[in-house]
Amino acid sequence: MEATKTNKKLKKIKLLALDVDGVLTNGSIYISSDGSEMKQFSIEDSTGAAFARSGDIELALISGRYSKATDIRSEELKIKICHQGVLNKLDYLEKIASDMSLSLDEVAYVGDSYVDVPPIKAAGLGIAVSDAHPVALEVADFVSSSMGGEGVLLEVVELILKSKGQFDSMIKEMEKKVYNV
Repeated sequence: MEATKTNKKLKKIKLLALDVDGVLTNGSIYISSDGSEMKQFSIEDSTGAAFARSGDIELALISGRYSKATDIRSEELKIKICHQGVLNKLDYLEKIASDMSLSLDEVAYVGDSYVDVPPIKAAGLGIAVSDAHPVALEVADFVSSSMGGEGVLLEVVELILKSKGQFDSMIKEMEKKVYNV
């Protein structure tokens, strides 16, 4: 999609919904001999979540499988909307948007696989991570430069805020608060 068309879509975004495995993680799941599970998340996405809150962008997670690690990470990122064990992600995306009185044009969705294709296609801005399955890459309006698990939340939030002209002023405000500059 051409840059100006993408920028127009970015300006409308009020809700950013993301898959978890393969988007906020690299898609790997580590299971130890005692059955405990581990996932690796990028610390950069903590910054992305904070920027989203500062820029009034709501965040939601919609994952195809349940994981306690996802619960913990959503709490750390202060993401209040976290649905897991969901294969029909489009239904959940539509319900979340409706509950927030948003049209799908005001929603961006980031995914990486087959189950993400319907919400990628339906969202106002459908995004695939750069290492997504080809079927997701083919239908996406935009492909991130970040691979899954490498800070895609931060990348997309920055793009949204820059398109709305909010990013630079938000950074200056943060510098005042954090660094007393």
